[in-house]
Amino acid sequence: MDTPIQLLENTDLATKQMLENLRKRKEKFDLAEKRHYLSIYATILIALLFFCYFYFTIAQHYSYSFFAMFTAALNDEVNVYLLSASLISYGAMNVLRQQKEKKEKEYQELRCEIVDRSKDLWKKEEEWKNRHLVFEVMKKHYDINLYHEKK
Repeated sequence: MDTPIQLLENTDLATKQMLENLRKRKEKFDLAEKRHYLSIYATILIALLFFCYFYFTIAQHYSYSFFAMFTAALNDEVNVYLLSASLISYGAMNVLRQQKEKKEKEYQELRCEIVDRSKDLWKKEEEWKNRHLVFEVMKKHYDINLYHEKK
């Protein structure tokens, strides 16, 4: 369990464990989001390289005939590799987007569950009055908003 969560007062062990699970899901979501954005940039870069290479080595020289351009594109090994890399990076980008959305959904569901169940998690009067301190710690240390269900 992370130190700021362990040091929370007026919170029982089960609630601390839920907050720790929320923190871990937020970390996984943030990592998936970074990977997705990196894949977007990599896909754009590879596609740009492919189009530049295609234009300067094939399109300029064989623009008089589509068939000549198509044949030259398939005969050029670098062109085929760049096209393949572009398609593979596009597919990887979509897979990483799906993973990011799945992790975001898991994170948001647990966050909303904690917001919904806050009356059950902080039952005692003293705990209920001091729950805003827990919310502030989660917002400050982990950028997790427990005040409202909406993002």
